[in-house]
Amino acid sequence: MIARTWRGATAARDADAYLAYLDRTGVAECRATPGNVGVMVLRRPLGQETEFLFISYWDSEDSIRAFAGDEIGRARFFAEDDAFLTRRDEVVCHYAVERDEGRPA
Repeated sequence: MIARTWRGATAARDADAYLAYLDRTGVAECRATPGNVGVMVLRRPLGQETEFLFISYWDSEDSIRAFAGDEIGRARFFAEDDAFLTRRDEVVCHYAVERDEGRPA
């Protein structure tokens, strides 16, 4: 399994709206792509900003390519991202998942 990670931030006041938008765009499109095995969205307040860490899980690089295109190291953005994001990574990181002990109760 491969974990694909990306970070971005919004103004704190836009965090709830951005999370809803992210659910409709990035999360929905990842989940609809064959080979996606899950998505996790983490959020943390940073004063005037809220940072998001988006982690998607994939069965292969070919599955990632189906979602992201041939340049799998580049971040994929959606139509309204510019309206929300105050900063964002232009690249993503991929990690081999060596252990997954599940979520704590």
